[in-house]
Amino acid sequence: MPKEPAERAPRSPRSLREAWVALAGLSAVFLFEMLDNSILNVALPTIGRELHASTTALQWVTGAYAVVFGGLMLAFGAMADRFGRRRVMLVGLVLLGVASLATGFVTTAGQLIAVRAAMGIAAAMTTPGSMALAFRLFAEDGLRVRATTLITTVGLVGLAIGPTMGGLVLAIAPWQVLLLVNVPIAALAAVGVRIGIAADEAADLHPDPLDVAGAVLGTATIVPALVAPTLFVDRGADAWLPWAVTAAAVVAGILFVLRERSAPHPLLDLALVARPLVSSGLAYKAAAGLATAGLGYLVTLQLQLAWGWSPGLAAVGMLPQVVVLVAGGAFIRPFVQRVGLDRAARLSAAAVVCGLAVHGLLSRFGYVWVALALVLVAAGMRVVGVVAGVNVLRGLPENRTTVGAALTDTATEVTSGVGIAVTGTILAALFTGDIAASTWTTQQTAQFQQAVTVAGLTLTAVAAALVGWGIVRMRPAATGRATAPVDDTTPEYA
Repeated sequence: MPKEPAERAPRSPRSLREAWVALAGLSAVFLFEMLDNSILNVALPTIGRELHASTTALQWVTGAYAVVFGGLMLAFGAMADRFGRRRVMLVGLVLLGVASLATGFVTTAGQLIAVRAAMGIAAAMTTPGSMALAFRLFAEDGLRVRATTLITTVGLVGLAIGPTMGGLVLAIAPWQVLLLVNVPIAALAAVGVRIGIAADEAADLHPDPLDVAGAVLGTATIVPALVAPTLFVDRGADAWLPWAVTAAAVVAGILFVLRERSAPHPLLDLALVARPLVSSGLAYKAAAGLATAGLGYLVTLQLQLAWGWSPGLAAVGMLPQVVVLVAGGAFIRPFVQRVGLDRAARLSAAAVVCGLAVHGLLSRFGYVWVALALVLVAAGMRVVGVVAGVNVLRGLPENRTTVGAALTDTATEVTSGVGIAVTGTILAALFTGDIAASTWTTQQTAQFQQAVTVAGLTLTAVAAALVGWGIVRMRPAATGRATAPVDDTTPEYA
């Protein structure tokens, strides 16, 4: 039986300062996930020239990582809950270090894609564990929120500075250095986790055997669900392949649900997913993932193609989002203290929906409305990323926290792909001609703006439905317990 929080509290750190070694290691894990793709994207043209890679191969240099990462998170999350969270994370960090070192020997695009796939496996083994271990490290919700905020802030700083850092490195060093930087990050993470976090006790692990069939079906559902959006954008809604891959994801998803409902020891107990805190948190995270990916895609095209901004100026135009994502961490703790975890989740998710609506309705009237939409979505996502994730873990048994963290990451990955697919498909349907052409006709400009409006409002409607479902699901949890603001009587860590 899992131990009660009251039994763990005396052995839990009473401040972030006491757990700084562990938090440094866990922050390094999240930094790897956020920094990896952002720092590599700027090098894709160089990689293409040096490895003689086709456009499709370059797409899979980043796509292989994302697909493997998203497809295996649930399976590795379930394994970590059964065989040890720290053990699985340390194995993943070793794999990350080895795969990163292998970059120095890459001579073809296929070899690089294989290396990126291995890094995706490492990310699936480590990233969900970083949130789960941070949650389990502390006994109080106030410290859990602050620890999660710290870890995500470090990752978002990596996401923000990745392109700039990558450009500076490429000016003085070969592109392989951008992936070799993962080696010291993995080493730092391994030392922090090994020294700062105790090994899992047998009583805290999930005792049931691993549902291998469920793991296979879960992966078979998520992988095509992540591949399909790219196919819709690249080949268009008229092609048969995107629809075939989507159908495969749906069929695998149905089989996965049937398996989990009938298996004696399911990979993912659907009764746990139906718990109010869990289902509401997942709905909020899904809305945030949908909004962030969809809005980012729309704004990037709008600034550069419709308004003619240079890539550098467009990067400056995205700064309001970057500033809020990085600096917003300082406001999460007082906000949660003031309104409580549940209300913070509702309000921040509502901000995401409002940001999408602002862009869909008002972005045609100038950049100020685009900036406001970016700020609203980023602010909402910044809080949801912490609070909804904590709520999901609060709603699960303690021996299921890693698979719970994997579930939140999977929800975000899948809906991010859906957000890009929705916007790309609507643009393809409403815009005639070559969207990348240097000049547009008046008719094409009007078509693009119509597509932006339709896509923005479609995303708004979907995100609003997810948030509404989350609010409805939260009510049973709120009626059964107090929803007072988080008690924060612990010492400061600064």
